[in-house]
Formats: sequence, C-alpha cells, structure tokens
Amino acid sequence: MTDFTRLPEGWDLIPGARGCTAEACAFRDHHAELLAAGASAVFGLSVQDSDYQREVVERLHLPFAMLSDAAFELTRALRLPTFEASGLTLLRRLTLVVADGVVEHVFYPVFPPDRHADEVLVWLRANPGTIEA
Repeated sequence: MTDFTRLPEGWDLIPGARGCTAEACAFRDHHAELLAAGASAVFGLSVQDSDYQREVVERLHLPFAMLSDAAFELTRALRLPTFEASGLTLLRRLTLVVADGVVEHVFYPVFPPDRHADEVLVWLRANPGTIEA
C-alpha cells in the first residue's frame, strides 16, 4: 500500500501535485449538484491500491468510489498523463466526462484543484443531455 500520509520528497515543488484532498473534498461537497446537473455517477481514479482508496473514502467521507488503476491498464490504454515522484509513477490531475463508454470531454490540466468541481458543474449545466445515463 502506498502511504501518502508521508508525501514524496519534493512534492510541493511538482507543478499540480498538491491538492488531491482539496479536489476530492470539493467533489464530495458538490456531489448532489453534479448528479442533479446530469452526471449519472462520480468516481475518483488513482494508481494507489484499493485498500488505500477505501481508507481515503472513509477518512474524507466521500459519497463516491475511488477506482484503482494500480496496474496502469487504464492509464496505458487511454494514454493518461503521469509524473514521477520519489520513484512512484502517479496520474496527473484530470477529469474525464464519459457517456456510454465514450469520452465526451476532458478537463486537463486541472488548476486550482479545490475549485475544479465548480468548473465541471458549470460544464455539465452548459451541456445538458450530453451525458444521459
């Protein structure tokens, strides 16, 4: 299990690395609004293992699941952007809007992470019917 209670060396110096907790909490706080705006579901995605993700969901009281791509299968298949920190390969911050198995929109890069859920909410409201369940 990756222990992110101790951040990798130089974490604060890596552009876009900080903010995972703030971003997850913003999606938590806007979860009902995202669903009301047309999202059929919200998920987090990381390369940490499922045990770590369960702990994050509990600790942050997230109303959505975290998906594990610890084997990097989705990352490789979609060629998602990554970065290296202390010998770890991690996903860069991005959001995929997926409907019927098709990526409809990509938010990348994501900054600032604590306001990104607002940006997604604005997009969903401006694109009604794009992501019908």
